[in-house]
Amino acid sequence: MKKNLFAFILLLISFSVSAQKDLYEMRVYELKFGTPAAGLHNYLEKALFPALNRAGVKNIGAFEEWSQNQPGKIYVLIPYGSMAAYEKINSGLSSDKTFAEASAEYNQIPQDKAPFVRYETSLFTAFSGIPQIQKPAAGSMVFELRTYEGYSEDAFTRKVKMFNQGELDIFKETGLHSVFFGEKIAGPQMPCLTYMLGFKDMEERDANWKKFVDHPEWKRISKLPEYANTVSNIYRTFLKPLTYSQL
Repeated sequence: MKKNLFAFILLLISFSVSAQKDLYEMRVYELKFGTPAAGLHNYLEKALFPALNRAGVKNIGAFEEWSQNQPGKIYVLIPYGSMAAYEKINSGLSSDKTFAEASAEYNQIPQDKAPFVRYETSLFTAFSGIPQIQKPAAGSMVFELRTYEGYSEDAFTRKVKMFNQGELDIFKETGLHSVFFGEKIAGPQMPCLTYMLGFKDMEERDANWKKFVDHPEWKRISKLPEYANTVSNIYRTFLKPLTYSQL
């Protein structure tokens, strides 16, 4: 009896661990036109990222847009194990002396030399189909960030279901290399979901998207009535990793 109970407890623990879903923070820094961004880059690379790493956060992403539009933007993707971890780690930064010392130069930047105007933060819970961040293959240089808006909460929920119950499998089969998929729980454009794909170059990206569009299973599920009108707008941005990105 005790042996069976012990096995059952281990099964519950195993299920709990496997069901654990990441919480993602996505920051988008809008750089100040005409002001050097070196101070922000140094802060992220030498202060914030190492502090988060010490607290157990791994695979932090840092990207810039492929376009040369001005003002430029920096995208930072931070994966946390849970909302509790997000709260604990961020509150703990204030007592991290090493972080304070590494941040000193950044904190002394005068107002007229500030490298960014503001940054926008969004929070996401990971999809059940991809519950943790996926580190891309070495040499991935093209990252495609997509946001799908739903016209209603129901439309959004149905699109998430479509991904979890079929579309993610087709992504994997056709070489659309997933980095993360998240349901937005705080931030603009809600209700919406956001995901990121990684490719070695644009040629691989274009070829594999064609495989996806031509895939018979995608053609089948895309015509199912339950998934009709699930996406009202799609926003796409191409990113490239910064030198200190951990993805």
